[in-house]
Amino acid sequence: MILLPIFVLAIIQGITEFLPISSSGHLVLVHEIMNGELDDLDEKRMDIAVHVGTLLAVILYFKSDFIDMVYGGFDILTGKIQTSNAHQTMLISIASIPIVIAGFALYSFNMTIFDSLHIIGWMTLLFGVLLYISDKRPQSSETIHDFTIKTAFLYGIFQVLALIPGVSRSGITMTAGRFMGHSRTESARMSLLMGMVTISAAGILMGIDVFQDSSLSNDFMAMIGIGIVLSFFAAYTAIWTMMKWFARQGSMAPFVIYRIILGVTLLSLLSFGVIGEDL
Repeated sequence: MILLPIFVLAIIQGITEFLPISSSGHLVLVHEIMNGELDDLDEKRMDIAVHVGTLLAVILYFKSDFIDMVYGGFDILTGKIQTSNAHQTMLISIASIPIVIAGFALYSFNMTIFDSLHIIGWMTLLFGVLLYISDKRPQSSETIHDFTIKTAFLYGIFQVLALIPGVSRSGITMTAGRFMGHSRTESARMSLLMGMVTISAAGILMGIDVFQDSSLSNDFMAMIGIGIVLSFFAAYTAIWTMMKWFARQGSMAPFVIYRIILGVTLLSLLSFGVIGEDL
């Protein structure tokens, strides 16, 4: 079994999925490190596996919100749309509609217009600066329960930009929240709850294709299990650390600085030919 590449992929994906630092930029470097250790199909399978781990982590961390959303779904189905749980479920659902539609369209037409490492590098830089600008806004005392349908839709529109590699789904949604004056904690909470839907939808789409082949060896199934477990613990640790940081009034500055370093690193490696342009 190829344990080292799986370990690196799972840990990096787990840490970067929910932090506003662009997981795609990191995964480019990870796949360069893996350097053909896995074929394309197995790489896609492992990508799905580590996403499953991150999904389980965010569900566990926000288990109370997740349970409330499940109850909210039942409330909506039974016509009790005025409850707090139903309101939160509707917010997350509405915020997720734009990226589900846009993502499905890109997937259906196999559009790869943004598959460029230069784009990832520049987007990592540009949206890092945008995150810094948005974080200068004063923080309101609004919680997610105070958000309106319009607010949720605006989060969703911003999230569509995350289909461009390097933008960062969590980064752009937190940027949206900060531009609207929401606190760092509530912006992150909204972002991560939206992530449950987005990751689930993306995982289902990818899974339909890559797991149709049932000829998976026991060794590879074991690697998938390892990937899920490692990414789960890495993601849970990253979420816990970030939310504690925001609760202590920590700013977005560390993430902004890190994005700038990552963007410059990617563009420099490209300029010197250390890594190729193709994804």
